[in-house]
Amino acid sequence: MSKTPQASRVARLRRQLSQRDVAVLASLHRVRLLSLDQLRRLAVTDGSPRARTRRAQLMMQRLHGLGLVVRFSRIIGGVRGGSSGYIYGLSGLGQAVIDADGPLGGRRRRVWESKPYFQDHMLAVSELYVQLVERHREGSTELLAFDAEPASWRHHTGPGGELVMLRPDAYVRLGTAAVEYSAFIEVDLSTETLPTIQKKSQRYVDYWRSGMEQRWRGVFPKVVWLVETERRRERIAGVIGKLAVEAQALFDVGLLASGVALLDGGKQGGVA
Repeated sequence: MSKTPQASRVARLRRQLSQRDVAVLASLHRVRLLSLDQLRRLAVTDGSPRARTRRAQLMMQRLHGLGLVVRFSRIIGGVRGGSSGYIYGLSGLGQAVIDADGPLGGRRRRVWESKPYFQDHMLAVSELYVQLVERHREGSTELLAFDAEPASWRHHTGPGGELVMLRPDAYVRLGTAAVEYSAFIEVDLSTETLPTIQKKSQRYVDYWRSGMEQRWRGVFPKVVWLVETERRRERIAGVIGKLAVEAQALFDVGLLASGVALLDGGKQGGVA
């Protein structure tokens, strides 16, 4: 049976891609959005800073020209950032080329032009991923898994038999020597009310009590809230402090700027 035009195009594009191209597309599939700087740090690791940036620009121009990525102009302080400020997502064709409906996981939502807050939130999650990859390369910590939305999502049956969804921003699993650490990540940019934070936190407590994650993974990951300011950290810590005493150990609250250090410090050992 002859291939359809779309299948032939996908096969032709696959032959044009280098291993680095495929790795870039896979990273976009994993975290949905990446800035040019983040892509440079992931994919172009040799040469001067200026040379690395230029090579990253050329690489992404090529992938955009092939129709494999979508490109948005980064908005910084109300001003679009120009070519160096582009952020990138995986196109529908890009998903097909890396077989995103097959070995690399389930179908992902397409990334379209979105509000700056939504971009900022996704890029904050992406930055955590990039920093963990950098730590992995240094050899200090092994990055065993990083699942962003929706691969990080979990579900369980509520007390009334209803389906309850848990939507962490990411699930992280790290290894140090013979020890593994895992965490659900919640990136908070101070846009949600404290009652909403309380409801989200209680959902994690309910999921912990269901025992589903423990049966699947053997341990319940720490739930790590990462925030921008010390004042916000204190407020969310106050919310956690109002939960049942035995549930408070499920949570850590830290600053986004030091999130990787918090995770890398081995404090996210999980709870039985």
